[in-house]
Parts: sequence; structure tokens; C-alpha cells
Amino acid sequence: MDNKIIVIIIAIILIVIGAYLVLVGSADEVTIGYLPSDHDAALFVADAQGQYRANGINTKLVQFNNGGDLMTAMASGDVDVGYVGITPVLSSIAKGVPVKVISAAQIEGSGIVVDKDSGIKSVSDLEGKKIATPGEASIQYMLLQYYLKQNGMSVKDLKVLSMKVPSMNDALKTGKIDGMITFEPYVSIAKENGAKELVDSSKIIPNHPCCVVVASDKFINSHPNETQLILDIHKNATDFINNNTDEAASLLPKDIVSDVEVEKTAMSGFPFISGLNKSYKQSVMDFMDLEVDLGVLKKPISEDKIFWQGS
Repeated sequence: MDNKIIVIIIAIILIVIGAYLVLVGSADEVTIGYLPSDHDAALFVADAQGQYRANGINTKLVQFNNGGDLMTAMASGDVDVGYVGITPVLSSIAKGVPVKVISAAQIEGSGIVVDKDSGIKSVSDLEGKKIATPGEASIQYMLLQYYLKQNGMSVKDLKVLSMKVPSMNDALKTGKIDGMITFEPYVSIAKENGAKELVDSSKIIPNHPCCVVVASDKFINSHPNETQLILDIHKNATDFINNNTDEAASLLPKDIVSDVEVEKTAMSGFPFISGLNKSYKQSVMDFMDLEVDLGVLKKPISEDKIFWQGS
């Protein structure tokens, strides 16, 4: 066969393949950001079970210290999909970062924990105490603000400092801080080490949204099929967790789960969910209104700017 004809055939094949990839939205690698928390258990379970590979999705999982850092990475295009708290997501959307919530991940699952010898027995005892949070962009910081406001106090009455969550328990044990507001499994780990939980986040704001699955507009628009596959995988993993909590606990990363038995208790203490039904969307909108009241957000955000309509 003439070499020119061969070149033309190869060119046509490459054009067809390229057109197909554009049509189906294939991605070479999907970067998924996450936090060192069992709130992201569906991601860890799906990865451990090989669900992404089985569906032809090549993933790169990247850990971030807090939701603010993760959303900064999404804003710069370094992360395609994230498992992250709703507060930094809403703050990012308010600043014009092109992302959408594509699914819920779980609700509640945080708490204020204090040293057993700190003398802190009620919210008023927090005055003047050193309390660590994951950072001002975190949902835990927002929960602390709300809890204090409901009790006639503010963060100005405390000595609030930001700290990497995995470091908080050591800081509490060594007396560097008097307490912390953190997420699971670190609440349960602290209690196992003898600390006292002052209040669970389910008591601060019952059924409050916490972690969500978020994707960049660019990824959603370029890869709608893979976006839907990721949602299907998330649902499958969530269903597995709810039906096999103990087994799911053993699938979480060792750098997050130091004690599987403690993790089993932690994961049974709050609900894992998936999807975006009307009730959940309303809970997010209500939570957003609380953030506006607290000054975390300057003004409300419309529902269409928060949620992916394809979900």
C-alpha cells in the first residue's frame, strides 16, 4: 500500500479517536482531593475495592490539611473532584470559583473535645481557653462560631488557633491546648485517650450537612460520563459502608485509622449519604443562611450556583 495512503488512513483513525474522546469526555487521570477524615470513607472504600479501576477511571488521590487548602487547589485547576466540607465549598463559590456540589457525603460527625483536667464543663468555661480548629475556612470553625453565638459568646472570648487535625490530639495530651473542635475519627481517638467531649456537632446543629463531593465545572463539562460514573461509584461505596460498617472501617487508610475498633465506633456515630435530594439541598440552603447570619458569607448564593443540575 502506498505510504501516502497509509498516512492518510492513520490520520483519519486519529481524528476519529480524538472525536470519540471528546464526545465521551475521557480523562487520562482524575485528581481527587480529600481530607484526613473518615468523613471521606466512601472515597477510601471505593479506592480499596478497585471500583474506579473497574470502571476505567484512573485516579490520583491527594490529601490536604483542610478544606480551604483543597478548594484553593480546585480553584487553580490542580484538583478535579474533592471530598470536602460544605463551608469552604460555599465560600469558594461565593468568590467565583467554578465548582459544583455533585453529591452529599455525610452529615454531622464533628465535636468539641476538651482535656479532662482542663476544668471545662460547659460552654462558658471555654472563655480564655486555647481551642484548636482546622482553620477559619473549615466547617468546624463555623460550628464553633455558631455554638458560641447561641450561648452569648464569640471566638474573641477564646484563644482560637489553627492546627493540622492529626496534630491536635498530641497537642491536647501534652497540654499545649485546652480543647479542640475537630472531625472524626479524631473525636473518638481523643475520647479513647481519656479526653472529654463537651458537645457533639449533632447537638450544635442537628442533621447539619458536612462533607460533600464537589467537582470543577471544567471537569463536569468536559467529562460528563466520568462525572456520572464517579457519582455511581460514590453511591455504591456509601451503600457498602451503611451495610458493612465494620468491614468498611478496615478499608480506610492506616494514616487516618490508627485503631480499627475505635474507627468502627466513630463511623457508626454519624450518617453516610449520597445523592442530592430536595431535603438535602434545603438543608444546605438553610446552613448557608446561618453562615450569612454569622458573617461567614456576605450574601446568599442561589441554588443553581451550588448544585450540579445533572445530578
